[in-house]
Amino acid sequence: MTLASFLDTHAAVVRVALTRVRGSSPREAGTEMFVAAEALHGTIGGGQLEHRAIEAARRMLRDGVLSEVLDLPLGPEIGQCCGGRVEMRLRRMRSSDKRAALDRAEQEAAALPHVYILGAGHVGRALADLLQHLPVRCILVDQRAAEIAQSTARVETRVSAIPEIDIAHAPAGSAFVVLTHDHGLDFLLTSAALERGDAAYVGMIGSATKRVKLRNWMRDHCAEVPFDRLTCPIGAQGSADKRPAVIAAFVVAEVMGHLTTSTAQVTATAIATRNHQPDRKGALIR
Repeated sequence: MTLASFLDTHAAVVRVALTRVRGSSPREAGTEMFVAAEALHGTIGGGQLEHRAIEAARRMLRDGVLSEVLDLPLGPEIGQCCGGRVEMRLRRMRSSDKRAALDRAEQEAAALPHVYILGAGHVGRALADLLQHLPVRCILVDQRAAEIAQSTARVETRVSAIPEIDIAHAPAGSAFVVLTHDHGLDFLLTSAALERGDAAYVGMIGSATKRVKLRNWMRDHCAEVPFDRLTCPIGAQGSADKRPAVIAAFVVAEVMGHLTTSTAQVTATAIATRNHQPDRKGALIR
């Protein structure tokens, strides 16, 4: 359920926001979740921390309390062993609060990193199946409509006669996973992604031999590109299992490792900014 649907469904909602985190914690400052009497949206990290926050929020709804602050040690006192300490603000949401939350959610969705799966074969479709559940905008691209039609994942799909155009128009910081039905096309698309110079991840399915052949081909056909940024083989962190779903699981871990490393500072900055933005009436959001 989207946040918009959640807020439409539940009139009385408490926003729970982590306002200060010291030491080790399941989530960072700025993380928020939304609690209704019999439902919730989002998470502040689970465990006893979240359980106590939900209890407090529902007690507020039941008793008509508008605002509360919790300061919880993440230690034996509450049955956790993270070792840090978390402060959180619980606030009964007004209409303006709901609009502000939806605005933030829209901004966060627009800022999601793009992952282009270039090839809708068995592994490409398995990648889409996994990426649909992650905080990315996944685009499955293939020249073959019949292969695209076999995907049931809730991701964006494109039947593209010239996938190089999709690569050229992708935003900076995108990830590209190249696994088409044709090695020559793989070489063209991989070189196009590398030539951008701003991709968070470029991976090509294949072997060490295919990687060498691509390097030789690019030496003859392309300007100097950062070839060392290429991941090939992909998903080769420790399993010899070549079933599409297994390969996809390792590749997704690889891609998300690159994306979250490159976006961690941006995310932290965005959260800090969000926590100190004035709401529609001029009060600081905390």
